[in-house]
Amino acid sequence: MQAVNHFIIIDKIKEAPKTIGGLEITQSQNHDVRYLKGNVVSVGNKIDFLKEGDVIRYDKHAGHGIEWNDHLYFVITINDVVIVE
Repeated sequence: MQAVNHFIIIDKIKEAPKTIGGLEITQSQNHDVRYLKGNVVSVGNKIDFLKEGDVIRYDKHAGHGIEWNDHLYFVITINDVVIVE
């Protein structure tokens, strides 16, 4: 599977839940966090500064899921990426 143009295929990285005052706050409950972590699986041919294996932060409202070989990946655009770790 290869991304094209300005698209990026990512695998979401599940982060450990945070605790506040002894209460566990899951990712879906944490409204303050806008950017999620992802692992780059494939980079489109018009993107030159990202490579497979890079860890990025991207807008949590971005992209759409795509199932490939019984695994759910997400397709986002380069405009959704805010940080390369």
